[in-house]
Amino acid sequence: MTETSLLAGPALRRLRKREGLTQAAMAASLGISPSYLNLIERNQRPLSARVLVQVIERFDFDPRTLREDEAIGGIDGLVRRMSDKRFADLGIDREEVQEFLAAAPQAAAAFARLYDTAGEAGARGDDPVADARQAIERWQNHFADLDRAAEGMSDELRLSRSDTGAALAERLREQHQLSVRILPAEVMPGIVHRLDLHARQLQLSEMLPGAARRFQIARQVGALELRDEIELLTAGANLNTAEARDKFREHVTDYAAAALLMPYRRFLRACEQTGYDVNILQRRFASSFDQIAQRLTTLQRVGERGLPFFSARFGRTGRMVHFSAGASGAVHPIEGARWPAWVPYAAFESRGSLLTQAVTFGEGEAVPKHWFTIARTIEVDGAACSARKSVVLGLEARFAGELAQARGISLDPKDAVPLGVGCPRCGRADCLTPAPQRLARAGM
Repeated sequence: MTETSLLAGPALRRLRKREGLTQAAMAASLGISPSYLNLIERNQRPLSARVLVQVIERFDFDPRTLREDEAIGGIDGLVRRMSDKRFADLGIDREEVQEFLAAAPQAAAAFARLYDTAGEAGARGDDPVADARQAIERWQNHFADLDRAAEGMSDELRLSRSDTGAALAERLREQHQLSVRILPAEVMPGIVHRLDLHARQLQLSEMLPGAARRFQIARQVGALELRDEIELLTAGANLNTAEARDKFREHVTDYAAAALLMPYRRFLRACEQTGYDVNILQRRFASSFDQIAQRLTTLQRVGERGLPFFSARFGRTGRMVHFSAGASGAVHPIEGARWPAWVPYAAFESRGSLLTQAVTFGEGEAVPKHWFTIARTIEVDGAACSARKSVVLGLEARFAGELAQARGISLDPKDAVPLGVGCPRCGRADCLTPAPQRLARAGM
C-alpha cells in the first residue's frame, strides 16, 4: 500500500520551536534521523503518515493545522489576492504563489489578513458587517462546541420524535416561564418577533410561516440555554466594535437555532442518504429552503464532514444581502458585482421553482473555479412589507456528482456558463447576460 504524505515543513518547525527542542532531540523522539527531519522542515521531504502519527501522539499535535491555508482560500485564495492591480508590475505567477504558501504558510496568512483588512482599494472604512463576516469565515462557519451542545439538547428534548415547535414551546414554558403568543400583523408592525419579559411572552407575528415560527422559538431557547457558549464565541472573535460583536452574536444565535432544529449527525446522515436533496431535507426537518441552505454551509465537524457548500441571498434589485462561504473556498464578491446570467437572478422570474446551473467564476483568480449552483426564491414576511429574496447554494462541481439536483446536468467545465468577475470589472464582449432564462434549468 502506498503511504500518503504531505509537505508540512513550516508547521513541524513551529512545533519544534514551541517545544524548545533541537532537531536532534525531536528526531530522536520521532525515531528518525536529524538529517531526515531537516529535509522535512525544509519541505524537501514529505511528512509521511507514519511520522505524522508519531508527531500527533508525542506532541499533542492537531493535524488540522496542516490545512491552515484553507482559512485563506488555499492557493486559489492567495492567487486572487496577488492578482490585485497594485501587484501587476511584479509579474507574480501561480507557481511562485504556490512556493510562497508551501514555504511560509504563516507569512502567507499574515499577508492575506493584512490584504483583507485593508480592503481592495485600501480605503474601506470600518464595516462591522464585514468584520463579523470575516470572523465567521475564520471558523468556516462551523462552531463545534456550540453545535455539540445544541445537538445534545435536541436529543434530550427528543425533537426528532415530536412536533418540534410544540416541544420547544413547552421547553420555554417549563424552564423559563415564557409562553409563545402569535399576534396580528397590525400589533407588530415592522417586526417578526419580540420578547416581552413583563408579560413573560415570546411574541411572534402571524405573518411568519410555520418554519420561521419554529426557528424563532428555537432561537429563543438557544439564546437562553446556550448563552455561555454564545458569549464565549463572541468574546473569542476579538471584534473591535460593539456593533460587530452584535452582528457576530446574532449569527451564532441563529446558528444555535439551526443546530437545534437540524442536529448535526441526523442532518448529515439525511444529506448522505438523499444525495443532499434539498426538497426532501426541507420536509424531513420542517425547515425552509433558506434554513437548509444555511445549515449546509456548516458541516465541517472533524471526522464527520459534509460537502463544502456556500450560500448567498439576493434582493430583488440584484444586490447581495447575505453571503456565507463555509468551507467552500468561495470569496465574497466585490461590492456592486452583478452576474445577471446566474440562476439567482433568473429565479425571480420563476417563483418557487428550483433552478440549477453549472458556472465558472472567481474574482481575479488565475483559473476561475467550476461550481454547481442551486437557486430558488423565498418569501420574507413579517417585516415592514413582504419581500421576495433569491437564495443560491453553491458547491465545487468536482463534488457535485452525487447530488440529487445535479442529475442530468453536465458537470463538464466546457459546458459551464462563464460568469467572469462581475459586471463592474468584466468588460467581456461575448457576455451571455441578456438571456438568463435560457441558461438555467428549472425543476421542482
